[in-house]
Amino acid sequence: MRAFVFPGQGSQKVGMGAELAGASAAAREVFEEVDDALGQKLSLLMREGPEDELTLTENAQPAIMANAIATLRVLEKEGGISLADNGDYVAGHSLGEYTALCAVGAFSLADTARLLKLRGQAMQAAVPVGEGAMCALLGADIEKATELAKAAAEGQVCEVANDNDPGQVVLSGSKTAIERAVALAKEYGIKRGLLLPVSAPFHCSLMKPAADAMADALGKTPPGQFRLPLYANVTAAPVSDPAEEQRLLVEQVTGRVRWRESVLAMQAAGVEHFVELGGKVLGPMIGRTADGVQTTSVVTMGDIEVLAKEL
Repeated sequence: MRAFVFPGQGSQKVGMGAELAGASAAAREVFEEVDDALGQKLSLLMREGPEDELTLTENAQPAIMANAIATLRVLEKEGGISLADNGDYVAGHSLGEYTALCAVGAFSLADTARLLKLRGQAMQAAVPVGEGAMCALLGADIEKATELAKAAAEGQVCEVANDNDPGQVVLSGSKTAIERAVALAKEYGIKRGLLLPVSAPFHCSLMKPAADAMADALGKTPPGQFRLPLYANVTAAPVSDPAEEQRLLVEQVTGRVRWRESVLAMQAAGVEHFVELGGKVLGPMIGRTADGVQTTSVVTMGDIEVLAKEL
């Protein structure tokens, strides 16, 4: 069995998608459609930067999605591969859940771009700049990370945001609480705490205003039927019902990204091959989480050609 997975924020970089766009009309069509939907030259920003503008949450989220969907469209149109025929499940890390839903037909490409632009803007606006922070805990399992978050909170918000793999957990919350967590990490048997260069504290209760904004947006643009079941971030369980997924996407804004658990659940369901489209971030996490599975990360035309032959 096979799962197609889609990366989240942090996988953006200047030049992303340029090779695909140069080599394939299918990729160019994706970038043009996203540009039109947003009324901005996002593809130019992706290709040429500047990096600080591309890294802005409201740009990074639709850009990462567009790059992954362009990779998928090239695979479909030029490799003759159908996701529904060659996959059993999909999943995505944070914003990647929207990419996964677009990939299996729950959202149109234009709607996905607009939803992610709004999601990025809402997440940025939820907490004044400088008041929130996130940190990565290296060499931490979920139990140690949870204990540390509780100790560092001291009445402020300090919560597990991402459970990425057995040795990497991300905390999110109030800036001073997150700084305390970094300082205390070694006392809790954690190798290292590292402040992350992010502009807002994603996936914690401080994001409630952004969750409200997404509830409104998804009420107007709800997901439709999808061709493959999706493993949702907040439950680490498969979803096939659009109404349930709509509710989970709202919860996801403030909720934990249970990526490690999702990978293990997919493996338990029989998935032996994970294919990451549009990035090389999730493959290594999956490799550290699930023994004996095959991971393939697909970014370039060469990667697409190799995968098309394999499938």
